[in-house]
Amino acid sequence: MRSSVTPTGRRASGGPVRVRRATARDARRLTRLVRSSRAYEGPYAPMVAGYRVGPDYIEAHEVFVAVQEATDRVLGFYALILDPPELDLLFVANDAQGTGTGRLLIGQLRAEAEARGLSGVRVVSHPPAEGFYLTMGAERTGTVRAAPPAVMWDRPELLLPVA
Repeated sequence: MRSSVTPTGRRASGGPVRVRRATARDARRLTRLVRSSRAYEGPYAPMVAGYRVGPDYIEAHEVFVAVQEATDRVLGFYALILDPPELDLLFVANDAQGTGTGRLLIGQLRAEAEARGLSGVRVVSHPPAEGFYLTMGAERTGTVRAAPPAVMWDRPELLLPVA
């Protein structure tokens, strides 16, 4: 999947963007993207402080990255668990937010899920990201309660329709 212009008509800085399957060589860059996410500052910081996206994780799940074609810079990524279908991770680089990268990744996720015969994908959202998923067409289905010490806050549960 390729895009050189965002859905809002702004050109993504650095030129055309494509989505490709992640490889083990992407693991460090994906880990860095997670740990540096401004969405996880303040009270959410402990959640990603020691988080690691390892080569084994990439091999075990459907992980896709959005990269600038000219530089191969990772702008964002997602990880899809197939059984049961759930979006495990979705991160967009801080300076790439608002450029259409998240929308591009969700579009590719839907295409991947449809190709696998899935009708919907469960999303347990980081609370500040709920609005993004609702904008992408997800529907709120409930709340996943906090599970200390791993997760200290309730999270919205949504269903992202595939077709």
